[in-house]
Amino acid sequence: MKQRIIIISSSRADYGILKNLIYKMQIDKSFDMKFVVTGSHLDTKYGNTLKYICKDKIKIDKKIKIKLGKTTKKNISKNLSEYVSKFSNYFHNIKPNAILILGDRYEMLATAIVANIHNIPIVHLHGGEITEGSYDDQNRHAITKLSYIHFVSTLNAKKRVIQMGENKNNVFHIGSLGVENLINYKK
Repeated sequence: MKQRIIIISSSRADYGILKNLIYKMQIDKSFDMKFVVTGSHLDTKYGNTLKYICKDKIKIDKKIKIKLGKTTKKNISKNLSEYVSKFSNYFHNIKPNAILILGDRYEMLATAIVANIHNIPIVHLHGGEITEGSYDDQNRHAITKLSYIHFVSTLNAKKRVIQMGENKNNVFHIGSLGVENLINYKK
């Protein structure tokens, strides 16, 4: 039976890291992979990066759009609640076996909250990392605590995730997908 996995991308930054993984999962017959775009991908103010995904010929299964507005604390809180509502409806209808998310953005935190409520296992990429001087760390660590499987990029990140109380048997040091992308880049 195919495993239905949803990969979510909210910005050019995470898409660039996820792109080759998405390609591989779309052709792997053991997965029913669904690709969801949201966040700044769908906003012309932030470059409308959806065009890069279309150029790469990656199939988009769902667009979850909200009006982003200014990046104030009040708007981010409002956006987070809208994401929770929209992802809840989508997950309820699509019934995935797992959600794969990368990083630390508040869109991903909303996704993780909803997946946790719906008892959908979360596969988190790049947990345990540190971003100095940013509230991204709190988001990333919250996502880590909500996640079931952890694919980390460094041994220090693995140590941090385990120190947060995560089962060491569910934490895998895989390296960086970004570095893999660089290695496979054709000049």
